[in-house]
Amino acid sequence: MNEVLDDLIDIGVNLTGSSFKKDRAELIERAQSVGVKQMVVTGTNVEHSESALELCERWPGILYATSGVHPHHAKDWTDEAGQKIYQLAQQQAARAIGECGLDYNRNFSSPKDQRYCFESQLELAADLNLPVFMHQRDAHKDFYSIINRWRDKLNDGVVHCFTGTVEEAKAYLDLDLKIGVTGWLCDERRGQSLQEAVQYIPLEKIMLETDAPYLLPRDLPQGISKQLRERRNEPMVLPHVCSVLARYKQETNTHVARATTQLAREFFAIDV
Repeated sequence: MNEVLDDLIDIGVNLTGSSFKKDRAELIERAQSVGVKQMVVTGTNVEHSESALELCERWPGILYATSGVHPHHAKDWTDEAGQKIYQLAQQQAARAIGECGLDYNRNFSSPKDQRYCFESQLELAADLNLPVFMHQRDAHKDFYSIINRWRDKLNDGVVHCFTGTVEEAKAYLDLDLKIGVTGWLCDERRGQSLQEAVQYIPLEKIMLETDAPYLLPRDLPQGISKQLRERRNEPMVLPHVCSVLARYKQETNTHVARATTQLAREFFAIDV
């Protein structure tokens, strides 16, 4: 990668996780040094949504947040939890409802609880006129059915960490949803469907994310790998994801960086 990318936004970082406890400040510095200027911290339950906003207070203008309950935690959804997420989502740094959606791969919460929790958060997003940061794994049919019913009421939505097929991508694009692309794209074993899909998805519908500390790209150059702690993914890897996406889109790294960043700024209402 010869081009220097100086204005990227990582739209999905699990920065409240314990794996970042010891070096969050250094992580943010490393990201900034390679051009990842701003990051959106993912809220996965009430506690982590609160923590995400606390981090935003420490790094204003650099960190923003989502507020929501991941489908793994759907069984914990209550009216009280909903009221708390509603309150958190009204804070200045909160820019989307989520991470919410459906995950039938592990079913840590029952599908019934997941659907109820998902729709409850879509209702909050509609009421607050906020976009939705969504998760879908092995649940496309139910996910599509729900979001299709709600789409006209929603400001906007992104299917974060998309790993699906061209057909699934087309279905989401038909609903004018945006697509989040991670280092899954760099996986020669499991990423083939995504590699096919990104060639179809218009660049102006794609945003970049690491989903750190998860989904470390398998094809990282040795120079980057040496800087990482214990094979942990982090936002400084985003320029590599950008370069791989550029290769599949047959575009320059700079063009992909500018397009994905412009969309992220618009979607999350992030100032330069």
